[in-house]
Amino acid sequence: MDLKQAGSSLDSLVSSFNTRIAELQELVIARNMYPASSVTDLSAIDAALKGMELQVQVIKDRLREETEAIPKAKKLIAASIRQQKKLQSMSVYAPSYLPEKMTTLNLDFDKGLALEASKQQHQLQPNSGYSKLDEEPAALPKEKKGRGSPPLWYITAGELDSLSSYMRGRLTLEKVNAAINDMATYAEANAQLVAAPKKKLAENLWERALELRDIATTEGVKGKHFFLESDMKGPSLKLDNTGKAILTVLRHLGRISETRIGHHRVIILLKPQ
Repeated sequence: MDLKQAGSSLDSLVSSFNTRIAELQELVIARNMYPASSVTDLSAIDAALKGMELQVQVIKDRLREETEAIPKAKKLIAASIRQQKKLQSMSVYAPSYLPEKMTTLNLDFDKGLALEASKQQHQLQPNSGYSKLDEEPAALPKEKKGRGSPPLWYITAGELDSLSSYMRGRLTLEKVNAAINDMATYAEANAQLVAAPKKKLAENLWERALELRDIATTEGVKGKHFFLESDMKGPSLKLDNTGKAILTVLRHLGRISETRIGHHRVIILLKPQ
């Protein structure tokens, strides 16, 4: 109900009660013309009228309170309408998909943490014949470890609508922004592997960590969050036609850039300028 309808309904109610009060006043006048003490049959009517007078007085008091509250109600309705319009204008610029805070990264990486100290010492014993892969390379510069979380630069409905129907296809805002969340998860898992010391990695992750470190120190990738095309294993972003279409859209909108290093296709997450 809007402001005008609310005021009109209350005005109609007040008018109806005023009409009823006028009718009762006429009956009171008629009763005074013929006192109930002179006509025995009017005693019951006199008692009923007195009860109605009390009820009318209560109704009048209630109506007066409601009438005094009408201006406040009108102001409240007007403020609510203004707030509604403000929220509607803000919703145009807010993404419809707001992901939950990332709490897990990469299962393989988690399984490789916290190896026993005795096993580490056995691998590093003299004359054990360890290969080049057993040698831990120098730690990466401190600025790489402190570069923060991967950017979560979501797209807006306006950006998606600005694309051609051919490029947009059947993609929705929710699908694309969910894929951006997956990308950040992949990039964070890779950053953890790059920064982790050998003693905290399982043997099956060490070769991958070395490979990612080589990529992380490459010109154009250095200092940035990245993931590999082979990391696209869901839940929202997969290496299928939909996943490739999402990468095309995000590359066009300036959310990612791509490069090829060796046999890897590397996707770099970009930050807002």
